[in-house]
Amino acid sequence: MSDNSTDTPIWWTPSSPTGSGDNAWQLTAASLVALQSVPGLVVLYAGLVKKKWAINSAFMAFYAFAAVLICWVLWAYEAAFGEYMLPFVGKPNNVLGIDTMLKQSYLPSIGIGQEFPLATMVYFQFVFAAITLVLVAGAFLCRMNFYAWMIFVPLWLTLSYTVGAYSLWGGGFLFNLGTIDYSGGYVIHLSSGTAGFIGSYWIGPRLAKDREDARPNNILTVLIGAGILWIGWNGFNGGDPYSASADAGVAVLNTNLCAAVSLLTWTLCDMLYYKKPSVIGAVNGMITGLVAITPAAGVVAGWGAILLGLGSGVVPWVTMNILGRTRFFERHFDDTLGITHTHMVAGFVGGFGTGLWATVDGCAAFGLTNPGGAIAGNGIQLGYQMAGAMFVIGWNLVWTSLILLFIKHVLRIPLRMSEEDLVRGDDAVHGEEAYVFGPCEAHDTENGYIQGHAKELHDGGIYQGPVDHHICAIWLT
Repeated sequence: MSDNSTDTPIWWTPSSPTGSGDNAWQLTAASLVALQSVPGLVVLYAGLVKKKWAINSAFMAFYAFAAVLICWVLWAYEAAFGEYMLPFVGKPNNVLGIDTMLKQSYLPSIGIGQEFPLATMVYFQFVFAAITLVLVAGAFLCRMNFYAWMIFVPLWLTLSYTVGAYSLWGGGFLFNLGTIDYSGGYVIHLSSGTAGFIGSYWIGPRLAKDREDARPNNILTVLIGAGILWIGWNGFNGGDPYSASADAGVAVLNTNLCAAVSLLTWTLCDMLYYKKPSVIGAVNGMITGLVAITPAAGVVAGWGAILLGLGSGVVPWVTMNILGRTRFFERHFDDTLGITHTHMVAGFVGGFGTGLWATVDGCAAFGLTNPGGAIAGNGIQLGYQMAGAMFVIGWNLVWTSLILLFIKHVLRIPLRMSEEDLVRGDDAVHGEEAYVFGPCEAHDTENGYIQGHAKELHDGGIYQGPVDHHICAIWLT
């Protein structure tokens, strides 16, 4: 993260506009990132899975967003960005006092401040933490016990996310080593992809029937979610200089450039291999491009973003469509939405590309002392990048496993739903369905029932039309 401190920092007050521009941009960027999770990934997940899992998939993301915020303000923010406790984590503490919220944002383990209040920083970093858990959910959909998920979220946030965030962003040992992670290629994507990968092993696979026929139930909502995700990434990467700076503009442009190249590259791979373009494939390519540029967004030139887009369009495509379909992988790792490929692999590609193509001027604009990457004659940067990647992967393999085994064997909460619930889906887990398509036999005209909903629907509820003999679609709330 960039250094905007001075010997005597000027702090924004209500009577002075100093810093208010940075505060406005930071809150805007944070809101864009929040929209990526809610509603972005909520509707994307709901559309990508089978109809019977739409509600459960959306709710896993929705729950994580809320649960992370509570944990974040009570202890996790300070563990990730607070005072030094260990080389990989800060001292946990709450940030609820009004004096704390109003004071200038400051990272004590690094010794830099920003020209906006701590409340803004807490919220900005919260939306990053939240989307990380939402991404992890993508690997567990369509079979994880919701009660186990409720416990997993705060434990993984505390024992995994805060460690990566402090180590790379908060002044921990990887920050001091010189590993570059501009906006979360490692902290967010490599960690969530690794957790999804190993977690899918411990939770076990979906029903064989669900795996064999896993067609999305609504590709149009997938595109809506993907669009929100893409545009929201302007805040994701553009907000990380912590100021409305020139570097923020570079990050935003590179983000969109890499996403576009990756989308087109993935689509071309689909056309060459499957002989037809795929909308879902294009969405995957968009995501891998956004992920790959994240650790590099403001420190590479435009040509670096293009090269990263080519890499993120090819390498994750190969791991998903070739390696991911091997007998060993399919038997042991049922990653529902392919988070392993779109986030773990793409995040690794991005981190490696950062070590290759980081520029001296880009690093300086971001407030880093790193003399660029290998292209600038600093080959050791590749070593720093690989060291960071290995730590994040190793930590998440171990701690995700320990958390899930703790939930299963110590708390005695099953990681998987019962076989009956797996067959029935949303109706069994939540007593709700996303939408119902059915003929007139679904209606009990004598009693006014519509797919189990009582006569009040006719009298004053959502459905007030006559019950006829046409195929109907009722959105159930």
